[in-house]
Amino acid sequence: MSRNLYILGATLLLLSLVSCGLAWTRVAHAPGSPGDVSLWRTIASVLMLFALVAGVVGTLTSLFEQSSRRNAERSSRRRRGEQ
Repeated sequence: MSRNLYILGATLLLLSLVSCGLAWTRVAHAPGSPGDVSLWRTIASVLMLFALVAGVVGTLTSLFEQSSRRNAERSSRRRRGEQ
């Protein structure tokens, strides 16, 4: 599951960089363009925040999965009488 969260975070980060790039180019200043500069910067900030949250949740999920796996291995070794 953590791999999926990393992929989600990377995708959101890429979209955030594209939004930030649109805010700094002349595309957002042209008449008839979708939205204005502040809208593109807001979208970039929100997407960056979601990407960071997805990365942190992915890291925590990976840590908890590893801890659970090691605990299960340790308990199975104890049941078999090994140490």
